[in-house]
Amino acid sequence: MPDSIEIVPSGPVRGTVRPPGSKSITNRALVCAALAAGQSRLAGALRSDDTVVMIEGLRQLGIDVAADGSGREIEVTGCDGQPPATAAELFVGNSGTTARFLTALATLGSGAYRIHGVPRMHQRPISDLLDALRALGADVASEAGDGCPPVIVRAAGLEGGRVTIRGDVSSQFLSGLLLSAPCAREPVEIVVDGPLVSKPYVQMTLSVMSEFGMVVGGADEFDRFFVPCGLGYHGNDYAIEPDASAASYFFAAAAVTGGQVTVSGLSRDSLQGDVAFCDCLARMGCRVRYKSDRITVAGGPLKGIEIDMADISDTAQTLAAVALFAEGPTTITGIAHVRHKETDRIAALATELRKLGATVEEQPSGLRIVPGPLHGARVDTYDDHRMAMSLALVGLAVPGVAINDPGCTAKTYPDFFHDLDAIRTPAG
Repeated sequence: MPDSIEIVPSGPVRGTVRPPGSKSITNRALVCAALAAGQSRLAGALRSDDTVVMIEGLRQLGIDVAADGSGREIEVTGCDGQPPATAAELFVGNSGTTARFLTALATLGSGAYRIHGVPRMHQRPISDLLDALRALGADVASEAGDGCPPVIVRAAGLEGGRVTIRGDVSSQFLSGLLLSAPCAREPVEIVVDGPLVSKPYVQMTLSVMSEFGMVVGGADEFDRFFVPCGLGYHGNDYAIEPDASAASYFFAAAAVTGGQVTVSGLSRDSLQGDVAFCDCLARMGCRVRYKSDRITVAGGPLKGIEIDMADISDTAQTLAAVALFAEGPTTITGIAHVRHKETDRIAALATELRKLGATVEEQPSGLRIVPGPLHGARVDTYDDHRMAMSLALVGLAVPGVAINDPGCTAKTYPDFFHDLDAIRTPAG
């Protein structure tokens, strides 16, 4: 892609979109299939940077993963809980799910493994996961001693036992433990210390695990989980939903332009908690219609809201873009943990929204956004796919908005700009 893309203003967007498969579900299903006994077939999978590094990491661990030309149909021959390779260099790029999930999975093997990524990944904390794995009998360490990747795993299988993990840093730590726990030698009990962020992603993990034969006990309150041993996963044919986080950009496009967009393949009962983004838009003034196989959002006069987005933080940047077009301020709270994502998303949003004319108060756990007279600007994306996709929405209604490094969307949605263009109508 070019170094920069200028978004030309559109009239009200209209159309039906089916985003690619969920990254979060794809990577969880890949881990379950890899650890299963027997063969699995994943349909509707996402092909993106994040899933490519996951697949390659599993292959480096000796697991047979075969994808068709589109990357949407994947066959996995599971290792029955014991990765075959005795040594591997696992490059995870800037994929948090891959780094956390493969770190836990590698402890089930027998040998030495190194998990590393791009420079930003080497700044992203992983010490809480490492501490938890040590409590379960693993030999894991941060190579630089700073609590961040690269991670060194000297594996001899995972013993099991009882462990406590903080809930307010990243739900991916908990998900990583849950995904690998069924293959430990003893049962695993996980106690969550404090409030748990992104609960819907943990529920997603539990749901995918159950599709591959593993039911986790005691999870009703999300503060304690019991994973039995000796049962393991079994191979399965599994269909992956479209990505609800990716869908948020198209719902938001309808809000920003006063148009109407339908996303097929999702419903209110989706496995992905990010469909709740539509409830945020409804509070702001949009009309939302749910059917069993689609969700439609129609734009309307927008008003600012106060919203805790702790459970759907991957859509916080999308809502921030919509907030620019609302009457009155919007306050987003509960997202302190996104400072440790691909970039410090709170600081980055504050910087870029100010370039576009908004008044933004950066808070420890969120943002207060006061719409101002908007104007075009060249905005930076910080090698963060969600910055690029959310800020592109502003250009649908404001002339002169250019997105630097649009190619970073390949992390989760390589065809984003093509699909966005498909719902545009000529301005005027």
